[in-house]
Amino acid sequence: MPLPLAPASINVLVVEDEEQLLAMLKANLEREGYLVTTATDGRPVLELHRKTPFDLIILDLMLPQVDGFQVLQQLRYAEQDVPVLLLTARGEEETKVKGFDLGADDYLTKPFSVLELLSRIKAILRRTHHDRINPDQVILSSGPFTLDRERMIFRKGPRRLDVGPHALRILEVLMLRPGHIHSREELINLTWSLELRPSSNRVVDVHIYTIRKILGTRKNMLMTVEGIGYRWAHTVESLPRP
Repeated sequence: MPLPLAPASINVLVVEDEEQLLAMLKANLEREGYLVTTATDGRPVLELHRKTPFDLIILDLMLPQVDGFQVLQQLRYAEQDVPVLLLTARGEEETKVKGFDLGADDYLTKPFSVLELLSRIKAILRRTHHDRINPDQVILSSGPFTLDRERMIFRKGPRRLDVGPHALRILEVLMLRPGHIHSREELINLTWSLELRPSSNRVVDVHIYTIRKILGTRKNMLMTVEGIGYRWAHTVESLPRP
């Protein structure tokens, strides 16, 4: 089985009141190997952090009752230096400046891609928890193919293959859990951001067809399970970058 990029000891709190977005964030972070706790309002954040200190808090600004700015202010007044990544639909410079002035570590404006979010998270954790993050274990290897998860490059031997971004994400999801059957719905949830979600799950079939063409004579490494979904049907190793 492949190794996730993040050790299971990394605790992340996601504070977001949009239920669909919260579920998507939780699923993607858990797939990366993080332990995830969720909240839909800012009121319990400080108490949750005191009980079980988090390594990172992903904090939406537009929350009911107690908003993200208030939560961030409470954390810093309480001398809690946990890294905080702010999420917001607001992109104004003054909003960002206020967030940084209150002690935010980074800022992401909605809509954002899952890839960008994961990249920002990894960058924060490498700065703040470098002793617990191993950025080198990023190559998934299966048969003649390799997928560099950090650079999102798919190769057959030394040759780079031309794969689109969504097809790459589907490949990554499949290769991370070889043998596991992923439904179209699951692949959509783990590959598309909520705002860019396609209107039909059948778009997955188009990307699967493209991936199989790229696999060529090894196309049977990606199997269809009739009426259920798709699975990667070959062993996968997680390797450090050479």
